[in-house]
Amino acid sequence: MAINPLESNLEAITRTIAHLKKSGCNDEKKLNELREERDRILNDLKII
Repeated sequence: MAINPLESNLEAITRTIAHLKKSGCNDEKKLNELREERDRILNDLKII
């Protein structure tokens, strides 16, 4: 369970990336945008 909005967004983005990859999404631009946003949130949370 997420404690703050950043964690909620991180969880949603991670699930979205996984869903898109599982469903066979070939839109690398969109996947890369989501990965970049995920990395930004991880940096904000000081996880990476």
